[in-house]
Amino acid sequence: MTVGNSTPTSAAFLSTLKRDLLIAYRRKNDVVNPFMFFFIVVSLFPIAISPDADKLGEIAAGVLWIAALLAGMLSMDSLFRADYEDGSLEQLLLSPHPLYFMVLAKNISHWLVSGLPVVLVSPVLAYMLNLPAESYMTLFLTLLLGTPVLSLLGSIGVALTVGLGSRGLILAVITLPMNVPVLITGTLAVQQTLNGATLAFYLAILGAMLLASIALAPLASAAALRISVN
Repeated sequence: MTVGNSTPTSAAFLSTLKRDLLIAYRRKNDVVNPFMFFFIVVSLFPIAISPDADKLGEIAAGVLWIAALLAGMLSMDSLFRADYEDGSLEQLLLSPHPLYFMVLAKNISHWLVSGLPVVLVSPVLAYMLNLPAESYMTLFLTLLLGTPVLSLLGSIGVALTVGLGSRGLILAVITLPMNVPVLITGTLAVQQTLNGATLAFYLAILGAMLLASIALAPLASAAALRISVN
């Protein structure tokens, strides 16, 4: 897809993705902070609740999903903030390319930096919380499908509040209700498969959520950015 005689939209998409990844990895905190937050939150639960292995195994799925949600929100505020502050967000809005693809590229970058490391380390922390070994793959697959949805939905709240000076609480109020269905589905998938339920049902639900989020969330974020910036 091209716009006039300008750069193809696919090239602009890849350039935006590459640029955001390079910026994130130059700012080491953007990579390390969500991962460390996830690790610390999960590590503190045995101290705060009980070191009893059976009790930890019962709540492990919920703990890991809540920690993944909070870790994603920790880095969510930086999704459009730097671009807004240096003026490049306005240039993005004025670009001849569809804003949908530019926002989607930024969402993918955000997930690769803050979501994928959480997904990869989740089986290790599941072992620490005594989650039954047969649930590790279920946890991994549900997080792999669910965390991109959290990122895509969160970007809507970020886009709505990008022009506000203090937006932490407002961002949480906007995004948390949208994330609850994903959180419930992911947690139930781990718990119910231990009781013999089919994993395919929950993967289908999370897959449908992911496809719907890919189709609609960047459009909503693009509209919100135009409202916030203009």
